[in-house]
Amino acid sequence: MNQKVKDAVMASFIADALSLGVHWVYDTAAIKDRYGRLETMVAPELAPYHSAKEKGRFTHYGDQALVLLESVVAAKGFDLNHFSTAWQSLFKDYTGYVDGATKETLKNIEADASVNPSGSVSTDLGGAARIAPLALFYHTDAEAFERSASAQTAMTHNQKIVIDIARYFAWVACRVFDGDNPIPALEASVDNIPDAPRVQQMVTAGIESRDQDTGEAIGRFGQMCAAENALPSAIHLIAKYEDNLKDALVENIMAGGDSSARGMLAGFIIGAYQGLDRIPGSWLDDLKAGERIAELTAKIS
Repeated sequence: MNQKVKDAVMASFIADALSLGVHWVYDTAAIKDRYGRLETMVAPELAPYHSAKEKGRFTHYGDQALVLLESVVAAKGFDLNHFSTAWQSLFKDYTGYVDGATKETLKNIEADASVNPSGSVSTDLGGAARIAPLALFYHTDAEAFERSASAQTAMTHNQKIVIDIARYFAWVACRVFDGDNPIPALEASVDNIPDAPRVQQMVTAGIESRDQDTGEAIGRFGQMCAAENALPSAIHLIAKYEDNLKDALVENIMAGGDSSARGMLAGFIIGAYQGLDRIPGSWLDDLKAGERIAELTAKIS
């Protein structure tokens, strides 16, 4: 398998772990006052929703992405029932934060286990942010990647805008794996979602913002979890820092808010293009699940 596929998956996980310490901290001045320019993984001293976590662990987004990775490796591809069962098991004794989308999905499943998709009405980007592990099996088949990305997203976030974003990023990733630079991949992939004009508009806005200061751009788009805010911010990061994964992920967390969802998608695409050669070695060293992720991805030929 192309090493950059594995690197892209790892980069998405790194982005989440790097975000943990300041995830959902909207006061960017507080982040800067406490850490200066935050270039390392830290414990969630400022992130109250993740206070039970230690440095190098994941937010609830990363934990779900790890379940997806374990599921696709075990099932030798994406299997919705396998993933759903594993995902439900994660939350039986979960000590991390359980967000509204998760609570609603679990309630829907409990009420009728046959419901497919079971997803909530949440429009948070987090539902689409998990998709990187699917690339291990579908990096050369964009249509299959699109289908599996749609299904895994709808399982917890059954809203068209979030599903459309997952579909879009499947195409972007496959183009980058096939040799495109990220910006042309971002631009060309809108043609693969002709039924999603709002997503197309947000992609354009994100690309056009690439010459702006990141903090100002994300502040203008909105630091929030909602796809309407988070998607153009994630696109901004990819377009502005396509050649610099480190700066993309650092500037992402310095911009505050839902840095995890933005970072997971930006890390995935820039990692697919650039690999991990130019990130700090400490990021891999501090990633608690790093060996587990490497062990799982090594099972895919």
